[in-house]
Amino acid sequence: MGVSKELGLVGYYVVLAASSQDAGEALPQMLELNLAFEYQKCDITNSLDREALIKGTCEKFGRLDVLVNNAGVAPKVRMDVLETTEESYDHVVNTNARSTFFMCQLAASQMIAMKKSAPLQESDYSPRIINIASISSYTSSIMRGEYCISKAAVSMTTLLFADRLAEYGIPVFEVRPGIILTDMTKAVQEKYQRLIDEGLTPIKRFGTPKDVADCVIAACSGRLDFAAGQVLDADGGFHMRRL
Repeated sequence: MGVSKELGLVGYYVVLAASSQDAGEALPQMLELNLAFEYQKCDITNSLDREALIKGTCEKFGRLDVLVNNAGVAPKVRMDVLETTEESYDHVVNTNARSTFFMCQLAASQMIAMKKSAPLQESDYSPRIINIASISSYTSSIMRGEYCISKAAVSMTTLLFADRLAEYGIPVFEVRPGIILTDMTKAVQEKYQRLIDEGLTPIKRFGTPKDVADCVIAACSGRLDFAAGQVLDADGGFHMRRL
């Protein structure tokens, strides 16, 4: 919701693709703020839903300016890597990693075609892709190994598409959130708060969805386009190695 809200506030027409549950939390806020948006129910793990989302958006609006891959799930039950089940692994990796890869692929194909089209070729059309990964891309967490693996894959997906799309002038970025106060962290909020208080992050507070959204807005601004493939760490300084 944080990303959709901030994109709407800076003037984007937002196509909010989410499950019914996620949309139920986000839609009232979007309506209250009178933002330009529409909701499309989408199972991100389903190829037909992904295709309908991207192609439908392009056909309706004639362009796709920004794709933000923000869909993600945590394991339903945290388990030691010695006990991780195939069911949990497949669920997390399919949602977080596989879907992000193929959403990038679909969006990239549409963006390339649009940049080559006559009307947009002469305009200021500058599409971008932004993937939401995590500090778990590089930080071991043995009670949710499948999540770490999925986010490491998102980081590599960003690098691959940033490389491939550079020739078309389509920058791809990664936003890497740290400990963010969301439903995903509620179950371990007390543990994380203690670690933050003890100095785990230089900035001693939980991150918020707006902290993540601000990095997305920065990547959309056009001011970072020459830094294609750049990682924006929305983590309170967690990525700094300190003695």
